[in-house]
Amino acid sequence: MLERLNQALDHIEDRLRGDLEAAELARITMTSEYHFRRLFSALAGMPLSEYVRRRRLTVAGAEVLAGERSLLEIAVRYGYGSGEAFARAFRAVHGIGPGEARRTGAALRSQPRMSFRLVVEGNSTMRYRVVEKEAFRVIGRGTRVPLVHEGENPAIAAHIRSIGQEALDRLALLSDGEPQGVVSAVTHLSESREEGAELDYWHGVVSGADVPDGFDALDVPAGTWAVFEDEGPLPQAIQYLWRDVFTQWFPSNPYASRPGPELLSVRPSADWTTARAELWIPVERTEA
Repeated sequence: MLERLNQALDHIEDRLRGDLEAAELARITMTSEYHFRRLFSALAGMPLSEYVRRRRLTVAGAEVLAGERSLLEIAVRYGYGSGEAFARAFRAVHGIGPGEARRTGAALRSQPRMSFRLVVEGNSTMRYRVVEKEAFRVIGRGTRVPLVHEGENPAIAAHIRSIGQEALDRLALLSDGEPQGVVSAVTHLSESREEGAELDYWHGVVSGADVPDGFDALDVPAGTWAVFEDEGPLPQAIQYLWRDVFTQWFPSNPYASRPGPELLSVRPSADWTTARAELWIPVERTEA
């Protein structure tokens, strides 16, 4: 997988001055566009579109300073429909307009070309199982929240408080499927998973019961799930588990993520300093 990811990076470099389709990058890596975008973001620390934009404007910046082509020629050469659009994008990356950069010979910012390498560290292993699950539903309450990579998510905490303990206790009694107990479900994540991107967050239970008054249901189609288990300090262990699934497990296993809610069951310790977590990720098998 790492070799194919690096071939995709080579393809990006070859297309900095032309059309670049994410679908072609997915074909090179032998996976879906959906999975490629999410995997790239997890490994690179930025969305695919942002990396391509920075690389294009890094190379374009060198041409601006060289002065051999007009600014409009450079803009068109790197896929911008007008000088104004190019100037806005250029300023966003370099902090200065292309005309001023050319006149003053200003220092510009550079996005280095990326490559992915295998780094071996530690001796930990990831515990997982693969489950084929029939269609089910999550009964609870949903809301729209921003994505937070590390630390507490205030929007999620406020949503859980708004449900109230009495309602949560009633929900827990409805749990009759895996993952058991009260769970969280996130869906409609952006493919890039950038910090601050909005997602739908549900707090509820997997249940075949009728939906009680005051609650809603999230219907989930049948499919394959990779289930990961971990234990550690709250909330870092849970957030790191999510990260490690995409940066370590997927590149090493013949599976790709597929659209669908990601489910998390957390069993906190008595003092809420640590927890056991079970993370369900919707997956599909790929060619080895």
